[in-house]
Amino acid sequence: MKDYVQESIANLKFFVERLNFLHKVSQKISERKPLSRLLNEILEESKVVMEAEASSLMLFDPEDKHLYFQVATGSKGKAVKRRTVRLGEGIAGWVAKHKQPLLIDDCYKDKRFDASHDEKLKYTTRNMICVPLMRKKKLLGIMQAINKKNDGTFTQQDLHIFETLASQCAIAIENAGLIEAQIQTEALERELETARTIQQALLQQIPEYDDLDAAAQLIPAKHVGGDYYNITRLNRRESLFLVADVSGKGIPAALIVSTICSCMQTFLKITKSFDLKRFVGSLNKVLIDSTTMDKFVTCWIGLYDHENRTLSSVNAGHNPPYLFRKNGKLPETLETGGLFLGTMDISFEIESVKLNAGDVLVFYSDGITEAFNNKEEEYGDEALIRMVTGKRQESAREILDAVVSDVRRHAGRATQSDDLTCGVIKVL
Repeated sequence: MKDYVQESIANLKFFVERLNFLHKVSQKISERKPLSRLLNEILEESKVVMEAEASSLMLFDPEDKHLYFQVATGSKGKAVKRRTVRLGEGIAGWVAKHKQPLLIDDCYKDKRFDASHDEKLKYTTRNMICVPLMRKKKLLGIMQAINKKNDGTFTQQDLHIFETLASQCAIAIENAGLIEAQIQTEALERELETARTIQQALLQQIPEYDDLDAAAQLIPAKHVGGDYYNITRLNRRESLFLVADVSGKGIPAALIVSTICSCMQTFLKITKSFDLKRFVGSLNKVLIDSTTMDKFVTCWIGLYDHENRTLSSVNAGHNPPYLFRKNGKLPETLETGGLFLGTMDISFEIESVKLNAGDVLVFYSDGITEAFNNKEEEYGDEALIRMVTGKRQESAREILDAVVSDVRRHAGRATQSDDLTCGVIKVL
């Protein structure tokens, strides 16, 4: 009776120790610490609880179908970590391939055991437990406990404990991946927000004119966009109007926008008098040299002479700006120019138009006219013309706000798929 009580107490102590161990593991998993450090701590403690000489954890790479040691405890741990195992190779490879646990009392009697590892490490593997690390039916790796101390053998109870531990480690690995992804996402969000701030800074403040009323707005579809506009007073007599749309979206398009802006600023600094045709040609050559074959830029550029109220215009494959005459029923379009920029070294044509008081010039990107609603219906040129025609007696800002508001009304709850850019110049 006394022996029975002592054995029961020993068994109870055994289970309490393992429950405490698993509880500690659960607590560790909730801590935010590097995965390698966490797994090292868990495997070192598991080696003690399992009364094993060594323990290891290998992660599976689905691309090359190999297992790589993440943790290896015991006297040969450092040497073991330099080795890899192919899927299906040895005990670890078999467990990974079949996603089934193994409890082996005598490894050298098991045909799946690869004794070459022992030979190279000068080590003898007597017995082991090897279990797969699974999460949502996906193989993450395997765990091993090697050589029960005091020449003992692992039991079914040991196997159950080790399987429970493996499931906890799988959660830790998954959580670490989620945390890492979250950290990377947060870092990217911060970088994109910085990029957005920088890109917004490229949109210089619109100058105040005595003879013109000007307004413009850019609403990117993402943090950073591929649209760009500029309204710049070059000198007392001339002003430059520009709108550009880079093919594609996101960071690649934003980098090209930066190139356009820097090219423009450099050109303005190195030339005493502005030559519109030369500027367009230079910008085209820069984009040919600095962009890839799949990237191009549509662009419209206008040079306004304040003294004689003449607008010189070059359209490089862009949506034609609309010129609404004070008493005209339909707007004129500014289409003369050439192909879009960044593909071929060609010459561009210029057209000139005389502007009068009350005329309204509207330039925009295709994000305005191609804005879709949930029924996949475009906003369209007719809607843009109708809106500006009805508002052309108002200020440039009021016209612009009316256009943007109408585009958003049309789109409703549909996701904005492209950058929205629009500029309005009204002759006073």
